[in-house]
This record gives sequence, structure tokens and C-alpha cells, in this order.
Amino acid sequence: MVDDAAFMRRAVADILSSDDDIEVVETARDGLEGLAKVESLRPDVITLDIDMPRMDGLTTIRHLMIETPVPIVVLSSLAGDGAITFEALRLGVVDFVPKPSGAVSADIDQARQKLLDRVKMASAVNMHNIRRVQLPSMPVAQPKKPADDLPLDYLVTLGTTLGGPNTVIRLISQLPPELPTAVVVVQEIAPKVIDAFVQKFDEQVPWHVAVGRDGDVLQAGTCYISPLGAGLEIGTNQEGLPCLVAKSPAVEPLNALFTSAANVFHQNTVGVLLTGTGNDGASGLAQIQHASGVSMAQAVDTCVYPNLTDNAIGLGVADVVLEEPQLPDAITALMV
Repeated sequence: MVDDAAFMRRAVADILSSDDDIEVVETARDGLEGLAKVESLRPDVITLDIDMPRMDGLTTIRHLMIETPVPIVVLSSLAGDGAITFEALRLGVVDFVPKPSGAVSADIDQARQKLLDRVKMASAVNMHNIRRVQLPSMPVAQPKKPADDLPLDYLVTLGTTLGGPNTVIRLISQLPPELPTAVVVVQEIAPKVIDAFVQKFDEQVPWHVAVGRDGDVLQAGTCYISPLGAGLEIGTNQEGLPCLVAKSPAVEPLNALFTSAANVFHQNTVGVLLTGTGNDGASGLAQIQHASGVSMAQAVDTCVYPNLTDNAIGLGVADVVLEEPQLPDAITALMV
């Protein structure tokens, strides 16, 4: 693990070592020391701070992904910095775990179980499929096309769990924003991170990207992002307009997303199951099929984690199975 604070190195090492399945082979004080130790020790996973002297975390990630690719779990107090959270996830880190209370978190034990879970899951990633997203160059302040200019004829729903934000960034950056659809994404991302992540995401792509909130009326040209535990589904308001509806968090949030979308948009529903862990999403894709919509799954061999799509494909609920780079064109072709 890499962190410039001696207290954090000891505390995180103690947490990780408390699990019999994890061995902490070494710690490092900054990015430069971390690069050297990763090169010599070749660990299965590293945890990485962002705010460090000599070489910060983002620079370290860039070097690692090119020189010595390794699954990275970011553990940082900078969750509120949109540029940092977005960039880390764009570069392909497994997850961004916020420190509970600042750079030196005396209460780091609060994050114990999530940290243990993320490190274990990170050890199972397919590193061959982790790569940075190349974003199209565009002015940061480029105005977004007014949603009123676009009809809302379709709804595209994207479901993913761990490792998914990187794939979502790539897909949305390549999807034409003038399509007559909104996009609703349910993905694994820490609630403390999502606002900053979405704000920066919105600046980087032609789509308008927003955090999905209860009561939001869906507008074409907008991508709404929600964390798995938010309990957001698709419904209609008193005027009969399609909107986001907050319900009790579902045990299987991707199934809830796909099923609720099919109930509102029927044959004009597109459900896309992306990389992730677990087996959520399959029954929801089946409901989209039943409503005569289109269900898609990312091909297993392009997934960072294959579980979600492998399960759905095996059950025969994906009408279309495509490698990740083919998904934007396939979605576009349904609407033009």
C-alpha cells in the first residue's frame, strides 16, 4: 500500500493483514517509492493514496498502467475533487474508496469491510481489459444541446457493478448525444464520490451528465447516473411523464432498473449489461425481451469482471452480445 502518512500505512496494513486471505508484502511513502516496489515485488493489488509528495497518485497510476499494470484501489480523502475522482476512474482504477475523515483518518477502521472487499475483488480483475479512456477533445465549457430540441422516443439503461465506471465513461463518450433517448446508468460507485465524478464527466463529453435524483423528468440528451444503493427506478409522474422514482434500495438494483424501464418504455427500451461482479441484471433483461425491447450484453472476453454478462448470456436473455467497442454503434443503429 502507498500512502505518505505513516499512521495510514500502519492502519491500512493492519486492516488488510487482519484477513487471512490477504498478505501485505510492503508499503511505500510516495509514488516514486511505490513504482520501484511494484516493479520488484509484482503484487497482485495495490492500494494508493492520491495526495502525496514527490509523485502524486494520479501520476503514479499513469506510470503503473503503462509500465507495470496492476489492479489499483484508490484510498483517498480527495473524493470531493471531481477532476481527481473522474481521472482516476478514467485511467482504470478498480474503485475509489474515500477515507472517512481526511488525509490522516483516525477512524479509517470505518472503511474496514469495504477496503477488504475491494482488495479481494481487485485481485480477480482481467487486467488485459483495463485501459484508460481516450476522450474526444472538446472545450470544457462547450454548451450542451438543449433537451427540448430532442424527442424522448427511447430509453437506454446501462447496468454495471465493480469496475464499471471506466466502461461507462468510454461508452457515453462515443455515443452520439443527438439520439432521441435518455440514458440511465446504475453502477457501483461510492455515494461520497458520485457528485464530483458526475460534474467532471459532464465537462468531458457532449452528453449532459447528471446525478439521477428522485422525481427527475427524463430528457433526451441527458445521461443520469445513480449508485447501486440509491433505489432509483423508472416510473411516471402525475403528468404521465417518464421520470426517476426513488424506492427502497433493491436487493438486485440492475434487475429493478431494467424491469421498471420495460414497464414504461416497452418496445423502445434498450437494456445494456456491462462488466461486473455478481449475477444481477439477467431477469431484468428478460423483462425487456418480454416487452419487445432490445437486450444487450458486453462480450465476456472484453469484461474487466465477466460474472454479470456471463450469467445473462448463459441464460439466453441477451438479444445482442458485442465486444465493448461495438456497443455505441449498435445502440445508435437502433434509433437512426
